Amino acid sequence: MNEHAPIDLKAIARSTMQTYGFYPGFSRAVEREVGAIEAPAVPEDVADLRSLLWSSIDNIDSLDLDQIEHCERARRGGILVRVAITDVDAAVPKASATDRHAAHNGTAVYTGVETFSMLPERLSHGITSLLPGGPGRLAVVVEYTVRRDGSTRPGRVYRAVVSNRAKLVYEEVGDWLDGVGGPPAALADVPGLKEQLLLQDEAARRLRRYRTEHGALDLETIEARAVMEEETVTDLVVPRQNAARRLIEEFMIGANRAMTAFLDGAGVPMIQRVVLRPKNWEGIVKTAAGYGWHLPARPSAKALSKFLARRKKADPERFPDLSLTIVKLIGHGIYLPLEHGEPPYGHFGLAVTDYTHGTAPNRRYVDVVIQRLIKAALRGERCPYTRDELEDLAAWLTNREIASEKVERFMRKAAAAVLLQDRTGEVFDAIVTGASEKGTYVRLLAPPVEGRVMQGELGLYVGKNVRVRLIRTDPYNGYIDFERVWGRERSRLTRSPARTPYRSRTRGR
Repeated sequence: MNEHAPIDLKAIARSTMQTYGFYPGFSRAVEREVGAIEAPAVPEDVADLRSLLWSSIDNIDSLDLDQIEHCERARRGGILVRVAITDVDAAVPKASATDRHAAHNGTAVYTGVETFSMLPERLSHGITSLLPGGPGRLAVVVEYTVRRDGSTRPGRVYRAVVSNRAKLVYEEVGDWLDGVGGPPAALADVPGLKEQLLLQDEAARRLRRYRTEHGALDLETIEARAVMEEETVTDLVVPRQNAARRLIEEFMIGANRAMTAFLDGAGVPMIQRVVLRPKNWEGIVKTAAGYGWHLPARPSAKALSKFLARRKKADPERFPDLSLTIVKLIGHGIYLPLEHGEPPYGHFGLAVTDYTHGTAPNRRYVDVVIQRLIKAALRGERCPYTRDELEDLAAWLTNREIASEKVERFMRKAAAAVLLQDRTGEVFDAIVTGASEKGTYVRLLAPPVEGRVMQGELGLYVGKNVRVRLIRTDPYNGYIDFERVWGRERSRLTRSPARTPYRSRTRGR
């Protein structure tokens, strides 16, 4: 085993945050302010919904819980969905020091080695978290009805006090709902929870079926997460899509659509989440043609959805790499302000026309803005933001989201470089994930690490199986470099590092 100086990934993460313009820590003014905050008092005019069987589904280590869910049968075969969203605005006044910090960073950043919360943990893990226990928390509740065919009817939006009865985990609930695992322990501890989750799953399946029929894209990219033990990277894992993750995704899409309907009905301007049309539809058409599939010359979400569904069924192993290609060709979602009376922009990938981000105010600042707009409308007050403010916020928060993804992507590479730093010379099975003038990239089958092919890349194309030898890792620059191995050399056997000349390159992919 090679000897390496210890790599401080947390220091790299903080440096990377600063590189992309984030504050990696909280100022003394924020700490003083948050230290003096008490849990907001419950106003007499809010609904008391603590008796309902609310539950949450999230990652096992998540403490910044933004929303909880509840369902019940409705008339004519409908299912009434309630999503309670934590009332961050009640504890974080507009223009306070904490609010200014949150607005600057715009989002929590999850680097795998350290989480940079948008709000101090006393808030996001405590006062404004919907964790179980305590006397109840203030929330904004969004209701909508899921009809038999999966279409939705927006319902009420109102303030309430709620109490989470069960903190559930994606993997446990997902395995149970997918029929590959036993029931979570909480189902035996909380009477009625099993029936509640099955009803939620029924509603989510209706919602997903309806959106798929109308062109929603089923994309599945691989984003490995570092597993840390005593600040050492021991593995990389890829969160698996399952019924529980799909349930929460569908419920949040439904809640965000219901919030836009409420704001529109109240005559209030808002910020919408937008993907107007693919950035490079021609590239998507060419990609599909490479699989023998014809797409129309004009963008069609339904046609693309059908192609993706066929490819996922035909080749599930390579589907994440095709998904990544399509995601890049579609382009990044953005935030745009929308005045009352203006036509909605639409979201190409979700097959919806009325969409915002308002369900995660502990983690995204745009959701705090949407919450303030809703609460002002509920009180009959003037809009708390001018058009110019909403326009500036939309542009800035789009910038911050893109920057956060760059930080997270770089840290995945840095963590992977640390994991592989003692394996230089080994040979791995891989799939080509990118081949262009900018370089040729592969993803190892195990561990799920992506790097650049520096030697022997000629003739490689996206989707091709290939063997590669690790020739260099550099956690500080996020480099993982390979050379192509010819012939039948067995994978993952330790070999001497290649001694052929090494080409230099610029940072990052």
